[in-house]
Amino acid sequence: MTSENPNTEAVGGMAGPDGPLLRLFRNRGVAFLLVGGMNTAIGFVWFIAFTGLFHAIAPGADWTVFPIILCAQWTSATCAFFLYRHLVFRVTGHFWLDYGRFLLVNATSAALNLIVVPPVVIWLGWPKILAQLAFTVVIAVISWFGHSQFSFRRSKKDSA
Repeated sequence: MTSENPNTEAVGGMAGPDGPLLRLFRNRGVAFLLVGGMNTAIGFVWFIAFTGLFHAIAPGADWTVFPIILCAQWTSATCAFFLYRHLVFRVTGHFWLDYGRFLLVNATSAALNLIVVPPVVIWLGWPKILAQLAFTVVIAVISWFGHSQFSFRRSKKDSA
């Protein structure tokens, strides 16, 4: 996987020039984790911002955890799509297909998030932000496999 050869085979059948982080680290997994760390921070800021917004709208209402998660997931996913597409996987073409697949992988994480985090908040009494932080590890694992094997996957025909 070198930046000199734009048709080098990569994880999940992806092909194309390496993103800027791969030129620095030479390992797609490390680059993915770095962008994931950046996006986790960005997503967490979104989560905190939406927590503040919904607290202002409905102070003390436990149900706000649902729209907070949905809003933070969508805004974070859109930011992540552009970061991964340009800094890690560096694929071209199929923009809407890639974005749709990316959102599908993130929808899986969001669905699990909605199943796991609210009960932890509502029934176990955890603070919303702490519960979300704990669930972030699960989201990272789902993201790596989903995005490397599905979101940015290219067939041999597309790579040629």
